[in-house]
Amino acid sequence: MNTLKKLLAYISAGILLAACSTTSRLGKDDILYTGLKGVDVQTPGAEKFPDDVKSSLTEAVSVKPNNSLLGSASIRYPFPLGLWVYNHWPNPPKGFKHWIYNKLASDPVLVSEVRPEVRIHMLDEILDNNGYFSGTSSYELVQKKNKKKASILYTVRTGQPYMLDSIILLPDTTHLYHIIDSVAKRSSYFKTGSRYSVDSLAVLRVDIANVVRNRGYYFFKPDYIQYLADSTIVPGKIAIKMDIADNVQPRALARYRTGEITTYIYRNKGGGTPDTVETNRGTIIRYLPSRLRDGLIPSCIAFREGRTFSVRQMNNTQARLSRLGIFNSINIDVAPDTVHRDEHLLNVMIECTYDKPLEASIEANVASKSNSYLGPGITLGLTNRNLFGGGELLTLSLTGSYEWQTGAGKKSSVFNSYEAGLNATLAFPRLLAPRFIPRLRRDVSWTRLSLGADVLNRPHYFKLAQFNMGIAYDWQSSKYISNTFTLFKLTYNKLQNTTAVFDSIMNANPAIALSFQSQFIPQMSYSFVYDRAMNRNNTINVQFSLQEAGNIFWSIYELCGKKGEKTLFKTPFSQFVKGYAQVVYGHRLWGNHWLVSRLGTGAAYAYDNSSQVPYSEQFYCGGANSVRAFTVRSIGPGSYRAPADQVNGYFDQTGTFIFLANTEYRFPILGPLHGAVFLDAGNIWTLKNEPSRPGGQLQAKSFFKDLALGTGVGLRFDISMLVIRGDLGIGIHAPYETGKHGYYNMESFKKSLAFHLAIGYPF
Repeated sequence: MNTLKKLLAYISAGILLAACSTTSRLGKDDILYTGLKGVDVQTPGAEKFPDDVKSSLTEAVSVKPNNSLLGSASIRYPFPLGLWVYNHWPNPPKGFKHWIYNKLASDPVLVSEVRPEVRIHMLDEILDNNGYFSGTSSYELVQKKNKKKASILYTVRTGQPYMLDSIILLPDTTHLYHIIDSVAKRSSYFKTGSRYSVDSLAVLRVDIANVVRNRGYYFFKPDYIQYLADSTIVPGKIAIKMDIADNVQPRALARYRTGEITTYIYRNKGGGTPDTVETNRGTIIRYLPSRLRDGLIPSCIAFREGRTFSVRQMNNTQARLSRLGIFNSINIDVAPDTVHRDEHLLNVMIECTYDKPLEASIEANVASKSNSYLGPGITLGLTNRNLFGGGELLTLSLTGSYEWQTGAGKKSSVFNSYEAGLNATLAFPRLLAPRFIPRLRRDVSWTRLSLGADVLNRPHYFKLAQFNMGIAYDWQSSKYISNTFTLFKLTYNKLQNTTAVFDSIMNANPAIALSFQSQFIPQMSYSFVYDRAMNRNNTINVQFSLQEAGNIFWSIYELCGKKGEKTLFKTPFSQFVKGYAQVVYGHRLWGNHWLVSRLGTGAAYAYDNSSQVPYSEQFYCGGANSVRAFTVRSIGPGSYRAPADQVNGYFDQTGTFIFLANTEYRFPILGPLHGAVFLDAGNIWTLKNEPSRPGGQLQAKSFFKDLALGTGVGLRFDISMLVIRGDLGIGIHAPYETGKHGYYNMESFKKSLAFHLAIGYPF
């Protein structure tokens, strides 16, 4: 206890004396480095300096000080505990004090270790590589009263940049030279008047190599393109000539065609008897016994014997075989033909090894809900990767969760609720569609058949059974665009029994009661995803979905003369349209620091055969993936809030219109541990006026006032394929009446907090 008290005393003293007690152990000539003061870029006149070059200059001199905040070289937190421990904490050979020293002490970062005199040479090199040949760099130490501490200010005087003046391409004497010249001419950079840039020239090299390797020149490399630059012909200008390097190998200049194609299919356990089959995509040798449809492998091979060899064909073949999901390893080798007289043939050998056909999985979780329910859940899964020998994927999953009610004032902690479901999906790696629908050959497409049943039991309220079946198509129409079209999905909701408490809630809320009624939901839907990394610093993800329910059935009944409410098997079916769209944009600030933002909105509208959108298809707000300062289903609709004495008010927290806006700063902390600071806004509304929920209808005049706003911090543990996330949200503005005035209207700071534990990033 005495040791602990001493530790606390030391730390307290360290915090108070931090500003003047972190240099006591420095040598006579040592100076503690306190961070990057800045990089002052001075250009002649009012000329704008390129942002990417400025970032490169800053990155070259960004050395973190001891108490760096979020990895920044220029921002520090105020109490350098590690430095104080290094200077003042005793360090005996062993014992508790030695352990504390090893855990907390930080060796000082000295100016001499930063080596600013070396870094200005790095700055000069960056200037030269970007055409600023007359630029110069210098540095100075910025010190205050304590001369044992200093930050560093770098000054860069750029001078005038050198521009490309005359450009000489390769002589158009060969097919290869013609392709290289055409790529160079199409380049947005390689033009007279562009600033000289080593990086841009390197990018052009790679672009040229990628194009010519897809035109048969498989062995061509970017290094085989060289540039000869001359700055003496015109002062301040660069004359540049493109040429082929002297060390180029003769085979890199040769154009190849695809020769023999041989594919080996190995068993997961090895061994077996080889069986050879000749196809229009080469020879397939598979080891028996194995289950494989004859046309499956040829449909994935992009090579064509005798045609110009292309690296793109190689990549497409690899991707298509991988998407089948039945192999654990795929290897493609290319070698010049040594048998035939034509020396410009490349033989292709593809080796595939089966994965284990069966895979079992188990997933466990603990759910904490806004209605004070807490409980564990489990999902058991079984997957067959090659059911009929054509890459068919059969997935069975059994889900179950058990919940009990917690919190002050709850009369019972015994068994309260359960949910169980059995779902099956059979996926075919091809489109099962009529012949008149064009087949997509560019990538593996999927047809998915689904069948499932779920039971939700809330003993104090209701018991609900749900059955569903459907057929959907998945395909990629381009490298960045994926599509899903659900041709037909039929869901049946059956409210099996209810309690008096639930009935009283529904009687008070007719709109909610209608959304809970037993009904069929016949649906058709389409979803679109555009996901692309535009460059190393910017990413964009656009999602759009549109679904309709009941319109086809309603039209058939209308054509047959049926009027009034229409039923399916004597049960009403729902009729509505629903759409949702969102854009997620990510921008790299520096290093692994990202600013990611989302904007999303959606609407659902019921008509004709339905007066309300089914409860399961309505939107809700709050929780781990929307406005994290509020719990699930605790916001909206609009400014409506369930009465305080209605403990089951979460039934009311759904709507038919949603708007979300989020921005999140993500940064690394240590290894797989990352952090985040976020700002969320959003709410739900009803498109129709509902007297039982005043203030819930969407109206332009109150839209911004109705937006819930919250901020917060989070931690993410990123272990490759899995991200475990914890977010602490802090409410700023609640859209409903709280008894507080002003925009910040939270009842208290404690009541404005919400913690969420989740898997994956929020958006």
